Amino acid sequence: MRLAVFASGGGSNFQSIVDAAESGALKAHVVLCVSNNPAAGVLERAKKHDISVSILNPSEYENQKEYASLLLAKLSEHKIEFVALAGYMKMIPAEIVHEYSGRIVNIHPALLPAFGGPGMYGLRVHRAVLEAGASESGATVHLVDEGYDSGPIVLQETVPILPGDTPESLAARVLKLEHQIYPRALALFTDHRIQADGPDVTVHNA
Repeated sequence: MRLAVFASGGGSNFQSIVDAAESGALKAHVVLCVSNNPAAGVLERAKKHDISVSILNPSEYENQKEYASLLLAKLSEHKIEFVALAGYMKMIPAEIVHEYSGRIVNIHPALLPAFGGPGMYGLRVHRAVLEAGASESGATVHLVDEGYDSGPIVLQETVPILPGDTPESLAARVLKLEHQIYPRALALFTDHRIQADGPDVTVHNA
């Protein structure tokens, strides 16, 4: 599977995916890294692994259809079969969502459908979890649709909320979980164990 990873920041989830692919745990080749941020740390990670990078910031385009066309052309140029969003801070154009329907996923640092949606990213998510008095949090991998964090859930795991937790301590614990489950979720697709039917996702045994 030829995989593109979209990221806006340091790229630790990108690294976990690349490591899994290079070890053989994930039957995929990460061939493209897309970012909206020319200063993103993920770009250096990609270069170290000889992975092509593309910097496209939708904010720089008055015509969003032009941006979507350029992005789609870049994915086509690299023969991308599947897209993973890993800390990507921009909305994916509807054209991309439609073209890669059932083949584009995102990871969110909470137990969706709770604590998702517009504005729920980074420490905001973990602060909201703690303020709500939740007993646990976690990470969710889901298929991407045209909404924010609203696509069908593929894989979800939990971490407990500990006494004295801060948004920062909870974020660090959830991030470790993300690094574990994202490659596993992608492997469900490469191993043909996922069946998506509208809002429902079925995981078949190996």
